[in-house]
Amino acid sequence: MAGPTDQSTPEMVEALDQVLEIPKPERSSLGGRLILFALLIPLWLILSGKLDGFHITLGLISCVIVCLFSGDLIPELKAKGLVKAWLRFLLYLPWLIWQIWLANLHILWVSFHPRAKEIIDPQIIRFRTSLKSDLAKLTLANSITLTPGTITVSISIYGDFRVHAIDMASAEGILTGVMEERVKKAFGEA
Repeated sequence: MAGPTDQSTPEMVEALDQVLEIPKPERSSLGGRLILFALLIPLWLILSGKLDGFHITLGLISCVIVCLFSGDLIPELKAKGLVKAWLRFLLYLPWLIWQIWLANLHILWVSFHPRAKEIIDPQIIRFRTSLKSDLAKLTLANSITLTPGTITVSISIYGDFRVHAIDMASAEGILTGVMEERVKKAFGEA
């Protein structure tokens, strides 16, 4: 009994090689790994609770190893323009912190005002955002909730927000759309 014979021609082998060509996996960018490193270092310092040279050195070594070996496992680190996106978001944070500070002062003023019962006028504000990405909508919702005097009650999949505001002054920040515009710029949607 004769065994199977190979009847493939060189053209068939070449065509098969082209079909079975396995693409090389994309490597995450250096910028993505640096962002991961920048996120891991503070986490290490907070969770270790030790700020001596030995523990900081161990943290640096551990974070470098994790970035080298797991950088390819996180698909978000392969996105183009990741470093610019993080820089835009980092520029948004000081503005948000300032708004939180101003809102805290306003709520403090309302709380100690002699006619606080007259000033407080709770209301639900409804608006539809023009933000496209879910992460941008989440950032807007969290920014609203972090600002004292306002709480995001719900968001629909279409971008319809319902926000509770303690008084009209707190509601004005949402109604003017300034925060939404800042989030648009931070996420490159403007």
